[in-house]
Amino acid sequence: MKREELKRLVFSALFLAIGIVLPVFTGQIKEIGDSLLPMHLPVMLCGFICGWKYGFTIGIILPFIRSLTFGMPPLYPNAIWMAVELAAYGLVVGVLHAKMINLKRGRIALPLIISMVVGRIAWGITKAMLLGIGGKSFTVNAFIVGGFVDAIPGIIIQLILIPLIVGIYEDSKIKTRRVKK
Repeated sequence: MKREELKRLVFSALFLAIGIVLPVFTGQIKEIGDSLLPMHLPVMLCGFICGWKYGFTIGIILPFIRSLTFGMPPLYPNAIWMAVELAAYGLVVGVLHAKMINLKRGRIALPLIISMVVGRIAWGITKAMLLGIGGKSFTVNAFIVGGFVDAIPGIIIQLILIPLIVGIYEDSKIKTRRVKK
């Protein structure tokens, strides 16, 4: 196994662990979790730092591991729509960041914002389908409120912390390469 791949696996495991533990700090209270979005951060960071394959994989498995371990989110239907949402974040942010890595501006913010929109759309479609199967509806208004309005605190946290953490990580990689030469 190559050193770089091993590093990605270790980081992915770390992000998975953070994703399992971080929601504990919200007290397992659904409304607080829906507002602060604690599982989004490690998945998006994983996509940025480890790449889309790892971000996608961590995004898919994280809600199911939390559901089976802590009972939150409920396995059906919540963990399913959350897995689709988180997988979309990890996939999109990883793919776009890899494509934009050489840009001076927007290499972090643009993939982040696009992934936030795509992930919420994936969440909304999946939630509408799963609720429809159960004979319930998911209106456009409920999508906007649940996906954006209620999530404003979490969105703000993501927009501040993720560029900061990814920027620090990337700067440290550049400095490490300079020292080795």
